[in-house]
Amino acid sequence: MPELPEVEVVRRGLDRWVTGRTFGEIEVLHARAIRRHVAGKDDFTGRLGGQVVTGTRRRGKYLWLTLDSGDALLAHLGMSGQLLIQPVGATDERHLRVRLPLVPDQSDAGPLELRFVDQRTFGHLLVDGLAFDDTGEGLPPIISHIARDPLDPAFDDNAFVAAVRRRRTEVKRALLDQSLISGVGNIYADEALWIARLHGTEPTDTLAPPRIAELLAAARSVMTQALGQGGTSFDSLYVNVNGQSGYFDRSLNAYGQEDRPCGRCSTPIRREEFMNRSSFSCPTCQIPPNGQHQT
Repeated sequence: MPELPEVEVVRRGLDRWVTGRTFGEIEVLHARAIRRHVAGKDDFTGRLGGQVVTGTRRRGKYLWLTLDSGDALLAHLGMSGQLLIQPVGATDERHLRVRLPLVPDQSDAGPLELRFVDQRTFGHLLVDGLAFDDTGEGLPPIISHIARDPLDPAFDDNAFVAAVRRRRTEVKRALLDQSLISGVGNIYADEALWIARLHGTEPTDTLAPPRIAELLAAARSVMTQALGQGGTSFDSLYVNVNGQSGYFDRSLNAYGQEDRPCGRCSTPIRREEFMNRSSFSCPTCQIPPNGQHQT
């Protein structure tokens, strides 16, 4: 699933191509793509057609386009969702779910459209109004429970450290808890833990505040680096709005590196089962709290 860097790369691409543009007649090709828009297809297309995109926003793994009507088009990419800018008339992608034409303007070499493509259909689009908090920030209500992410200038480091220590859980579970910190998924959790020399099963309530702060700094650092390299792509499912893959997978130190030598100590990286997925860590640099790795 795309994590913060990948979604931010997509948001930046959308900001370049769609901000200030007007949607034409929207075409929904697969009902599952708008399943979270409970008012149905006609309401979805009616609230988008003719609207001007006034900006792009992101909170963790969610992004949305603000509209001059006061509504927002919210997108979650799921496992394989893509938002692509294509010339009108370009061959349809096999898994094209929603077509959103952009009214031509004088800057175009030709007419363009935004396409939502999703092979596994776990992603979705919906249109909703914005709810404004006491800071004046508008969020789609459906994601009001999602915490700020570590690249958000308003992220409160001290509050995060205190919340993690209160949670009484394993540190990797805390990193993946979107109500504590958003945008961090399995890839960047493993990378941050490797940088901080922490094992994912370390109890949060016994971690000293400076160690949690160090882990937060590691997460922020690795996601900033990944953002600079266009995100992480292991296959063709994650691409930016122009269909290009990121290349941060070449810089990974832990995630997906099973049996490869640790970049610090040369011990082979180990894979362990975690929440029906995999965790990757160095047995020498990241000692679990009980001193023994799981088998």
